[in-house]
Amino acid sequence: MKNITEGILKDFIEFLRWVVIASITGLVVGAVGVAFVKTLSLATGLRAAHPRMILGLPVAGIFIVALYKICKYEDDKGTNLVISTIHAKTEIPLRMAPLIFVSTILTHMFGGSAGREGAALQLGGSIGNQLGRLFKLDENDTRTLVMCGMSAAFSSIFGTPMAAVVFAMEVNSVGIMQYAALVPCVFASLAASMFANHFGVFAEAFGTVATVDFALIPAGKIILLGILCATLSAIFCQILHTTSKLYQNYFKNAYLRIVVGAVLVIVLTAILGTSAYSGAGVNIIEEAIAGECAPEAFFWKIVFTALTLGAGFKGGEIVPSFTIGAAFGCLFGTLFGLSPSLCAAVAMISMFCGVTNSPIASMIIGFELFGFDIMKYLLIGVSISYMLSGYYGLYHEQRIVYSKFKTRYVNQETK
Repeated sequence: MKNITEGILKDFIEFLRWVVIASITGLVVGAVGVAFVKTLSLATGLRAAHPRMILGLPVAGIFIVALYKICKYEDDKGTNLVISTIHAKTEIPLRMAPLIFVSTILTHMFGGSAGREGAALQLGGSIGNQLGRLFKLDENDTRTLVMCGMSAAFSSIFGTPMAAVVFAMEVNSVGIMQYAALVPCVFASLAASMFANHFGVFAEAFGTVATVDFALIPAGKIILLGILCATLSAIFCQILHTTSKLYQNYFKNAYLRIVVGAVLVIVLTAILGTSAYSGAGVNIIEEAIAGECAPEAFFWKIVFTALTLGAGFKGGEIVPSFTIGAAFGCLFGTLFGLSPSLCAAVAMISMFCGVTNSPIASMIIGFELFGFDIMKYLLIGVSISYMLSGYYGLYHEQRIVYSKFKTRYVNQETK
């Protein structure tokens, strides 16, 4: 009995220790997340009020490259570095946080096409790693705190605390989740979410999805949509990676590379006569959920995002993937006689799953954003997109531990 009591007491003390550390991490990262969201909102509003600001994109690009050179952080691996740290390969430097903060704001302010959650993961991971040092945690606990930082940042910036917990644990090694990080990530995520809500930062509201009763014919169409989303996910990942390589092959100088990318974005924006593809693309998602999205929107969002991020601008790929999926789903629904609103929601989440290889987090984020009325269709779309997207992914440091097709250990990096 004495040994049992001592064991329970020891576990309880460890629990309290993690509640305190994770909550502090959540509050710190949540504060940074709130500052990031509000600054980004101001930058986006300024760009919308002054569309000609896009002409300053080359100057913003030069400043971003110079900033990274001055800070001696030219070999920036972005979210890949955060994942690599969790795998105990490298360590995240503290300077990653302010660099990604400033450079993402500049990218959005001057009309680049990029998301914000990728930046959030880098912010959270960097701060979590530094707090691990401050608390003098060992290597394993520091990796857990990196995941806490990721959860807190995703939660405070996107407003989906449940998905934030699972995503931070799931995205690193697909097929294995380190459940030792569950309690820390839960408290970090909830603390960050409460902090963000207190200061007026809430979950994105993309509109109400038009529901369709679950039946054989609509389900069959959603199966086809899931297959197409898996294909589109793989194509999007490959376009991003290939565009980055092409920029580097043809333009060795980082300054020239980012200026060329900026000019291409400006010229294409002028040709199309719209700034709809600047920023993250939330406006397109809202239109798609309302069933009113332009049919070509998904294609142009892929092009603008690849041109922007491949050139060296900063941000993230997650919200653009949402945008691409939602726009494609809206088009699919229109062509195949199924609610464009429903298809936009399902494709949005399925696309996210396909590019991140995170099916559980994808399902949860779908439920948090759209409720449970479309649950059955979401399950179909997400599961198919996960399986058929193969071993492609946004992050090369992500490992697919177990095969998507058999109960077999493969342990390979994504393509």
